[in-house]
Amino acid sequence: MRIKQRVEGIIAYFQQAMPVAESELNYENPFQLLVAVILSAQCTDKRVNLTTPALLEAYPTPESMAQASEEDIFHYIRSISYPNNKARHLAGMARMLVEEFGGEVPSDLKELQRLPGIGRRTALRLAMHILKMDVDAADSLSQSIARYLSSLPEIQISVSARKVEAANAPKSRSCAP
Repeated sequence: MRIKQRVEGIIAYFQQAMPVAESELNYENPFQLLVAVILSAQCTDKRVNLTTPALLEAYPTPESMAQASEEDIFHYIRSISYPNNKARHLAGMARMLVEEFGGEVPSDLKELQRLPGIGRRTALRLAMHILKMDVDAADSLSQSIARYLSSLPEIQISVSARKVEAANAPKSRSCAP
């Protein structure tokens, strides 16, 4: 079987099995997604989904999390990778949301990137999922695979990073700000 046939088979499989790929992170509002995304760095979504219910029950809003200490938050996330850093990021993020954004997740990419624990790619993903912005948030692995596949002589395909990420948008979740 040639590479082109294998790639076409893989694409056909995913188009049938997962026509719309969804985020594996569980969330009901922008604040919950922001918390889950911060926790998901270097950690499985499954572990994050096991951890966030208790954390978000204790601190359901930015205001309540802003009142918590890093140690209080650490208690809930100790099974997550790098819990000390993430507890610091979550506490700082909640305080900044309350003090600078009135307790709301900002709708501007530059403002999102100012939040502790949020880098450019994370801000782009949040903008796509929460704000429904048309942005390019493909990770470096997706981009590398796309470059590799389109460089093969047997296959001349063009993979848009935006299309890859669009497939990851949640289909049944409403998180309008």
